Amino acid sequence: MSNPVLFSDTAERDMRDLLDYLAPRAGLPVARAYVDRLIAFCASLATFPKRGKSRDDISVGLRLVGYRRKATIIFRVRDNVVIILRVYHGGKNVNVEDFIDT
Repeated sequence: MSNPVLFSDTAERDMRDLLDYLAPRAGLPVARAYVDRLIAFCASLATFPKRGKSRDDISVGLRLVGYRRKATIIFRVRDNVVIILRVYHGGKNVNVEDFIDT
């Protein structure tokens, strides 16, 4: 079964910011390829959305999953829809208070 995967506006901004950060450091083709792989990983949650760590203690349905030890993807599964809430890359701190009752 495949579940729709949607990106919040904030998650889309996270991806643009990541591309903007990586492009001058690694070159635009390399940066785009990395971001494309990260997006594809998020899209793969459609087939197995219960991956990662459940954080129902913070907010019902909230989950975190890592990507290549470089990114943390915060998402929620609601009514069989996967909603990517944030994509934190590198050493950015995850502020769990941002997700309480969202």
